[in-house]
Amino acid sequence: MAAIRPRSTVSAWRPPVAGIAEVLHARFTDHAYPVHVHDTWALMILDGGRVDFALDGERHGVGVRDTVILLPPGVAHDGRTVTEAGFRKRVLHLDASVLPEGLTGAAVDAPLLPDPALRERVHGLHLALGARELPAGAVERLEAESRLAFVRERLRRWLAGRAPTEYGAPAAGLAVRLRELLDARVAEGIGLEEASAELGHVHPTHLIRSFRAAYGLPPHAYLTGRRVELARRLLLAGMRPAEVATAAGFYDQAHLTRHFGRHVGTSPARFARSART
Repeated sequence: MAAIRPRSTVSAWRPPVAGIAEVLHARFTDHAYPVHVHDTWALMILDGGRVDFALDGERHGVGVRDTVILLPPGVAHDGRTVTEAGFRKRVLHLDASVLPEGLTGAAVDAPLLPDPALRERVHGLHLALGARELPAGAVERLEAESRLAFVRERLRRWLAGRAPTEYGAPAAGLAVRLRELLDARVAEGIGLEEASAELGHVHPTHLIRSFRAAYGLPPHAYLTGRRVELARRLLLAGMRPAEVATAAGFYDQAHLTRHFGRHVGTSPARFARSART
C-alpha cells in the first residue's frame, strides 16, 4: 500500500514589527513556483526536505542543514520540490528598512548563507513572532524587534563583505523604464501598445526582449507576480478575496485564485484564514 503524503499547508500573517512585511510557514509535498519576483527580501530556512530554485538564471539546491536562503527583491526566481517528501519552510519577507536594495547584487552572487549562528537567530525570531498579537509595549514585541536587529546585523555583515556589484543587465534603460511603468500601474495595468508609445514608440517585440533580458521574465509575468504580491498584502490586512481580486487587478475571484495558487501554493481564502487563526 502506497504511503499517504502529508497535505500541503500554508500559514501567513503580518506581524506588528517594523521591517517585517509577512511571515510565512509552509509545507509543500508537490509544488512548483513559476518564475516571479518579490518586492521584499525573502529570508528562508528549511525545517525538512530539500528545495531547488533558480535565481537570476542560476540553479541552486539546498536541504536542511545550517544554511539560510536569502532572495533579494526584484530578481526573478522560481522554486520546486525535488523529493517525494517535499519540504517545510519558514520565510520572513523583509522590507528595505532591514536590508537596502543596494545589497541586491551581493545577494544574487551568493543566495545561500552557510551560517549556523544566523540560522539560529532566524529560528529564534520566528519563535518570537509566533504570538501574532504583539501590542505596543508588549515584552514579546520587544523580543521580536530585538531578535530582528541581530538578524539584520549578521545579514549585513555577510553581504557587506562582498563586492557591491550592480544588479541588472547592461544597457537595460528601456527595461527599467518599462518596469517603472508596470510598478506605477500594478492594479490598472497597461497595454503593450500604450507602453510602447509611452517609451518612444519602441517596437513591442524589442520592448519584451529587452525586459526579459534584463529581468529574466516577460512583462506580463512580472505584472502578474506584482498583482499577487499586492493581493497577499490586502488579504493579510483583512480584505475579502472577492474584493481583493478587483483591487489587485484580476478579472474576478476565479482569476485571482488561479494565479494565487500557482504563486503561493494555496487559495486566497485559505491564505486569509491562516492569518486569522
